[in-house]
Amino acid sequence: MDAVTYPDASVIECIKENIIPLRIPSNSEPYATDFNIKWTPTIVFLDEKGKEHHRNVGFLPSDELIPCILLGIAKTFYELDRFPDALDNLEKIISGFTKSGSAPEAVFLRGVCGYKHTHDPKPLKQAYEKLNTDYKESEWAKRALPYRLLP
Repeated sequence: MDAVTYPDASVIECIKENIIPLRIPSNSEPYATDFNIKWTPTIVFLDEKGKEHHRNVGFLPSDELIPCILLGIAKTFYELDRFPDALDNLEKIISGFTKSGSAPEAVFLRGVCGYKHTHDPKPLKQAYEKLNTDYKESEWAKRALPYRLLP
């Protein structure tokens, strides 16, 4: 990723605006053991207390790394019950990276966050409908299948 992805200006900007990066060699102990690093590159998203919320293993081009970063941030906010912050990052993926591998999960998680934030099932139904229309073959469409029964 050093030769292709990290030098990309959009990746540099995304990292500078959104995360505090820390690069550690994959064989560096105790981190390799503590974070169960088995392959490189492995990107681990941690909260301020060091708890893991998302990880990605393997090379990603810039048009996939940026939505992966946004998804990692969104999942961290989601798991910290910061639903508006999670929704902001999910919207960035859904509107700006529709063809990325992260988009279907972002649609699913937007539905879940919307529901948990408002207790209204409408976002779950909307997630199902979008997944069924735009990402029908994704695992996330299958996971959202029960939401089709919502009013």
